[in-house]
Amino acid sequence: MRVQDIMDQNHLSIYTDELATKARAILRDFKIRILPVVDQHKRLIGMISRNDVMTITSSVSPVRVKGIMSPPPFTATPDMDAIQTVREMLHLDEWYTPVVKSPQDNTYVGMLGLESLIRKFVEKNAAGLSTPLFKVMTTENLFTCSPDDESDNIWQRMKQRSFASCPVVVKGKPVGIVTQHNLLESGAIFPAFEAKKGRFKTPTKIFSMMKTPVVSLRSTNTVGDAAKLMLERNIGRVPILDEKGNLVGIVDREDIVKALIE
Repeated sequence: MRVQDIMDQNHLSIYTDELATKARAILRDFKIRILPVVDQHKRLIGMISRNDVMTITSSVSPVRVKGIMSPPPFTATPDMDAIQTVREMLHLDEWYTPVVKSPQDNTYVGMLGLESLIRKFVEKNAAGLSTPLFKVMTTENLFTCSPDDESDNIWQRMKQRSFASCPVVVKGKPVGIVTQHNLLESGAIFPAFEAKKGRFKTPTKIFSMMKTPVVSLRSTNTVGDAAKLMLERNIGRVPILDEKGNLVGIVDREDIVKALIE
């Protein structure tokens, strides 16, 4: 299986001189996590993530894409082995990598995401899909927040730990979940990037933007159950609850992919 067999050839891109606010709108409206940056010849120049555009607080900011983009940590080519490419992505803790035409030709041709491989394994009904989640889920030092936490603090913590979502917990039980997309969609202004005379006198609380009910699974569910749920809902992390509704673990796309390729 090659990268070209599973990559997304229709993944959107943006030009270097376009406004950063346009990049933010694309990421928000199309619910994508990474946006490749290209020049006028469609050559890959950089990448923009949700974290990058969330530093732009104004809807009329003059900042251009080239001012906030970052170089891609890794690029793939269509003829590369898909499994080996995904292993390198996991090593770098990257859920997405852009695909260029060849090592000599940096023309952008598509995007490879972990969900691309997950979808292929689901289609093939791979053996690893039957693995119970208690064998792959994270159970220690779970990253959670409360409804009364301030959104900018939680976003900063999510950014530091490279997490795309955070369960909102009260007395051990999830009451909601907040994701990078929720924060982006809410239009909340983060005080760390706002002038003293900003529009908001008090920080936005998590309860005003969290989503309910929580989409969750049990530890006895399988990798296949989690994989299908992630693909259907376009989510990256799933809380795992016990029979009393308490949070006992988290499973994310990396956990699913590792279980499938091992």
